[in-house]
Amino acid sequence: MITAICYSCEDFVAVDAPNNKMVREVVFEKDETAQSAMTGIYNQLFLSAFANGQRNSVTILGGLSGGLLHNIYDSNIERLQFEQHDLQPDNSGNLNIWSSAYNIIYMANSLLEGLENSNGLTPELSHRLQGEASFIRAFTYFYLVNLYEEVPLLLSTDYNKNQVAERTPMADIYEQIIEDLTLAEEFLETGYTEGERTQVNSFVASALLARVYLYLEDWQNAAHYSSKLIEAPIYSLLEDLDQVFLVNSNEAIWQISPSGGGSFTSHTNEGNLLIIDPVFSFLAGLELQETFPNLFAEEDQRKTHWIGYNTDLEAFYSYKYKIRSSSEFPIEEYSMVMRLAEQYLIRSEAQAHLGNLSNALEDLDQIRERAGLPLLSQTTPNLDQAAILQSIAEERQRELFTEWGHRWLDVKRTGTTNEVFAEDPFWKPTAIWYPIPSEERMRNPNLSQNEGY
Repeated sequence: MITAICYSCEDFVAVDAPNNKMVREVVFEKDETAQSAMTGIYNQLFLSAFANGQRNSVTILGGLSGGLLHNIYDSNIERLQFEQHDLQPDNSGNLNIWSSAYNIIYMANSLLEGLENSNGLTPELSHRLQGEASFIRAFTYFYLVNLYEEVPLLLSTDYNKNQVAERTPMADIYEQIIEDLTLAEEFLETGYTEGERTQVNSFVASALLARVYLYLEDWQNAAHYSSKLIEAPIYSLLEDLDQVFLVNSNEAIWQISPSGGGSFTSHTNEGNLLIIDPVFSFLAGLELQETFPNLFAEEDQRKTHWIGYNTDLEAFYSYKYKIRSSSEFPIEEYSMVMRLAEQYLIRSEAQAHLGNLSNALEDLDQIRERAGLPLLSQTTPNLDQAAILQSIAEERQRELFTEWGHRWLDVKRTGTTNEVFAEDPFWKPTAIWYPIPSEERMRNPNLSQNEGY
């Protein structure tokens, strides 16, 4: 249904000026059709390049840029550009991130405009859909601004304005992200519809607010919003690491269902792409960097449960998802977007910056204890702030690997890229931002380019 009102396509700028007023009026006359429009956006997330966990997703391309993933074969020049920090403006993977993200934003804007002009919906549903669409828009802009720095801030479906929009300062984009997330948190309920954690609720908005404030170095708010998730009874760290990425796990804050791909698939793209098949290993394209497993102590349960090894290729691979390919139902794994472990790490980092070092260690130890590691509060309780922050950074690298480009974004936000990639012969400081796709700049002469491209 949403495609009818949004003219979904991968190339946002190429969308013709839509004549969809009549269609919108029909869609937003009834609760059922309006809800179907929102369901269409959730489904599109599984199909959109930046969000679907496939080869052109933030998870994969950010993993290459962050030094966690390695191309097994050098034949894919475009993915090599991400790994070697030599990204070209005409790289199709880069274009796919940009265009698919703006397509989701267009869909969210279209739904918000439909809600604004509708008088046929129950107030409860109208508010909920407004909150969900606002969150999706904020979530998508979060990745755009952290991959490209300044990007056009588009808040409507006005084609004439959008096609010539200039890049917007980061501060203004973050202001809009916070406004959208604050509205979402206010308008949404705390529960999940029918228990499915694939739908955004107010806690999901709080979780992203915690991350946003961490990135903005607003430590007080980062601690405040992460505490909401940590104290919520519906979330908990799972002792069994093999259960974390299962459907509707208690650790999941928000997941994306493979059902968005239709009835032909019941597995995640992450599992399908990252797991090296023991029989058809010659088809594998990605592996974990050879030295990455060395970051884990031998007793670290994450090394045992979340990292696999293929003897034929002598390659390590991410094994957080256990199902590589399946068409069987019911679906057993959903793509994890946000989970509780990140919130403990956010609050730990915020507390460390606030000078609450014992509290920072306590939160960090929650993650270490689950991994089977000694508690820092017992072994080295007198760590200073710098040492605790370093431990948090290392724990984030071990805990959140191959999830939504966390490592790549972490080294950028903390200003440690030159240090982290000091021994990388391909690294150059201007590689911190992806280039604005050349195809988009040809269509919109008002789009400037990032330095170094």
